[in-house]
Amino acid sequence: MLRIVVAPSGFKESLSAEEVAEAIAGGVRRVVPDAAIDTVPLIDGGEGTAESLARTTGGRLVPRVTTGPTGKPVRSHFAIAGGSGPRTAVVEMAATAGLRLVPGGERDPGRTTTYGVGELITAALDAGAHRILVGCGDSGTSDGGAGALQALGARLLDAGGDELPPGGAALARLHRIDPTGLDPRLTETEILVACNPFNVLCGPSGVARVFGPQKGATPEQVELLDQALSRWADVLERDMGVKDVDIRTGPGTGASGGLGAGLAALGARLLPRFDVLLDYVDLDRLLARCDLVFTAEGAIDFQTSRGKIPAEVARRAKRYDKPVLALAGTIGANAHLAYDCGIDAFTSILPAPVALAEAMSRGAEFLSDGAERALRVLLLGTSLTSAARGRLAHLPGRRVALDL
Repeated sequence: MLRIVVAPSGFKESLSAEEVAEAIAGGVRRVVPDAAIDTVPLIDGGEGTAESLARTTGGRLVPRVTTGPTGKPVRSHFAIAGGSGPRTAVVEMAATAGLRLVPGGERDPGRTTTYGVGELITAALDAGAHRILVGCGDSGTSDGGAGALQALGARLLDAGGDELPPGGAALARLHRIDPTGLDPRLTETEILVACNPFNVLCGPSGVARVFGPQKGATPEQVELLDQALSRWADVLERDMGVKDVDIRTGPGTGASGGLGAGLAALGARLLPRFDVLLDYVDLDRLLARCDLVFTAEGAIDFQTSRGKIPAEVARRAKRYDKPVLALAGTIGANAHLAYDCGIDAFTSILPAPVALAEAMSRGAEFLSDGAERALRVLLLGTSLTSAARGRLAHLPGRRVALDL
């Protein structure tokens, strides 16, 4: 019996990880109806993290209305995890400051705020949490976590002593931080930030330059925002007494538009997200016993190898010498770098060029069809004669991009 692990990410603003996994499994069953399929929907700290961990641990979601990224109220939530140990809350920053909460015509990362993240942390403290896990990902902000600190009681003041308005652009005018109003419970609470360690706050690889354009920033705004975040780093280190973290370029300081930097200044620990989040699933055991691994994400490109879910799945699968096939909505620039992290082949699920809105609305259909096509090609390879397989084995390179 063929045993397959399906371990995908969600497709942003289209399908949850659970929906992606089920769609791929459906395509596999069209080809091998009796395959043993283990679906392992994976989270990266972004959308769906709180709900997934609540379900996995036997916990519960707690609804809240918070300040959204544009300053308007939004329906949000955090989770109280089940299980033993310290009472743990899961704060998913995307649930209150995610890009999907920023209307298309209002996408200006110089103005959006993480204020709602601070409100969720306060709500978690009110619920008796002794440990708070903050999931970073899918953000619509670039304020360095300034809004979160303001919601938690810090005052960000300009040279005239006036409070700064929301947004990362205003940080260019930051003169000092008054931390005396910070919630005192923060000093007694363990805060863990599950983040991508490749994301840093400032410099050529800083969040303004790498992610600003995706959030609506013009080239001029990117430069201004990078300068503002640099000022933020200077004042954080001085006024918050930061000693053990390089706020500018430390691993994870750029997570979620710099939220990692702001929380690090409060004493939070910035941890590689998969080291934290995959503790809640049994992925390695399933990989060890499978024959083939499917993973998936919205795009395979130069960023895939920099801490994305398909790369982490492939890295773990290679411990057991398992073949890995990645499905993607699009194949982007320098996608070939994905081979270096253990992905053996990848393909786009799109059958033809289609508009983005159609691709998103038909995502499950395209995933099932793409999985079916890819698996049929792989099974065709097993039907070759041993002589033909021997000749193929001598061709240069083992990994391929499938154009199906």
